[in-house]
Amino acid sequence: MDGHFPSLRQQRSLLRALYRWHLTHARPLPWRGETDPYRIWLREIMLQQTTVAAVIPYLERFLRRFPTVQSLAAAEESDVLRQWEGLGYYRRARNLHRAAQVLVRAHGGQLPSDVATLRQLPGVGRYTAGAIASFAFNAPAPILEANTLRLHTRLLAYEGDPRGAAGQRVLWQWAESLVHAAATLPESSPAAANQALMDLGATVCTATAPDCPACPVQRWCGALRRNLQHELPRSPARRKMTHVVEAAVAVQRSGRFLLRRRRPPERWAGLWDFPRFPLDEVPPVAAALIAGVQAQSGLVIDVGPQIAEFVHFVTRYRITLRCYAATVAAGRVTPALEHAWVRPADFARYPLSTTGRKLARLLLEGRDPG
Repeated sequence: MDGHFPSLRQQRSLLRALYRWHLTHARPLPWRGETDPYRIWLREIMLQQTTVAAVIPYLERFLRRFPTVQSLAAAEESDVLRQWEGLGYYRRARNLHRAAQVLVRAHGGQLPSDVATLRQLPGVGRYTAGAIASFAFNAPAPILEANTLRLHTRLLAYEGDPRGAAGQRVLWQWAESLVHAAATLPESSPAAANQALMDLGATVCTATAPDCPACPVQRWCGALRRNLQHELPRSPARRKMTHVVEAAVAVQRSGRFLLRRRRPPERWAGLWDFPRFPLDEVPPVAAALIAGVQAQSGLVIDVGPQIAEFVHFVTRYRITLRCYAATVAAGRVTPALEHAWVRPADFARYPLSTTGRKLARLLLEGRDPG
């Protein structure tokens, strides 16, 4: 252990104060007290880069459709993606599906209880493995996510980059030391300590306005002693946003619209979408639309009007998506393309990107595409 950490006696005192606070200040999460490994695994994967409020309805819907590891493993990937639609970061859903198949094939459909084996599953990193081991099996496994990273950085008054290699090493060691100390307390446990630390970071030791007078562990906070609580953690340099313009084309033939399944390495691989591509804003736009659709599908189109425009963000990109109507003028769909001609009433059967779903709703509502 790092010699700069508080002693075991101090850690135990900190945890006792935290435990007393948590008895009356725990967040009212719907999964409070949940110990089912499958449900915890789904929840923690969904919570990666997604807020609790956003996850709750998706988790409930996902569990209704896939109540067991076996049902998830047996599902079609397209069905899994459809249930995930709207949460973003679709690689998480594909990894969930793959991991469920591994669990059924190699582990009898059961989640392992140890961190090392859990981390061998697709999409399960150190945090997720620790959360499953801790919350489902009460193992002394550390957890380091956004809230606890901020809390631990302030407790230790760590002034380096907490997301860099050195910072991660220090913070994981400290988190591990704390959770092992929790395992020695009769009134607490690793699971209870991890949940309390996360709740404290989420509600008191917040990013912009830490409520230090209300903090039950202020006595042990290095940042507060040095008046650095508003400066730590050090903020990473903001990445410059790149602005791009793309086109989506609703190609119609006999009342049906062309959807294509996106393929690796395209963004949102595995989802279905309307023909979509970068748009050169230099006139004539119609020529760019004709060329883009032909390159993706083999069809020649007659371009109609622009029917919608959406702005959305993907990592460091600000994307303006301009949506156009079109009809087929000539040609056949490229044989190798996985595609479908779909009536608006059937769009719900296909997992679409968020913007693809918005365009599909416009078409379903009967907005004139031609």
